[in-house]
Amino acid sequence: MNAHPLESELRKLFPVLAEMPAAEAQRILSATTMRTVKAGTDLFSAGNPCIGFPMLVSGTVRVTKTNPQGREVQLYRVKPGESCIMSTGCLLGDVEYGATGTAETDVTLATLPSALFNELMAGNPPFRRYVFALFSERLSGMMELVEAVSFQHLDQRLAGLLLERGAIVQSSQQKLADDLGTVREIVGRVLRNFEDRGLVALGREQIRILNPEGLRAIRDGPMASRRAQ
Repeated sequence: MNAHPLESELRKLFPVLAEMPAAEAQRILSATTMRTVKAGTDLFSAGNPCIGFPMLVSGTVRVTKTNPQGREVQLYRVKPGESCIMSTGCLLGDVEYGATGTAETDVTLATLPSALFNELMAGNPPFRRYVFALFSERLSGMMELVEAVSFQHLDQRLAGLLLERGAIVQSSQQKLADDLGTVREIVGRVLRNFEDRGLVALGREQIRILNPEGLRAIRDGPMASRRAQ
């Protein structure tokens, strides 16, 4: 049997393989297919079926949801040694993707066929625990995001606050949260989203505005665009 081209890397990144019998781990490694894509490539899109369980080897993937008006929200990022719970949920529920996953950098990933994924979920306790741990880890972050989205467009309020304070904002995330009447963790998530979109650069208690027009568009929201038409 030929060795997997990235077997040692996969074993290092996914320690769950060491928790199962050697033959079972080898069967998983032998069944995975490798894929390398360039930055900016969509790995999956809303409405597409899921064909396998991805295991990220290198690079980062942004998973986003876009509403009918074109407003994008980052749900989470996938890093080496992680998998995508959106893909996992689609496999478990036999449903199509509800979001889009885009390679933020050049990406290499191994994909486990859906049939083997379902078999492992049914009969391999270490693998099943690993998958459920993924859900648990992401759930707290997703709950923070739901809170941020539910409590009245915090991104608009934060964008407006940053614009009021000039090109370089000297402030901690806690102080910004206090000014907005929310919590630091949510402000931090929104700021990281702004940074990912190239709107700001984050430093130690400092935020540098890179794209004020982009922040104004967020601050003014879709109503401003409709008024300008």
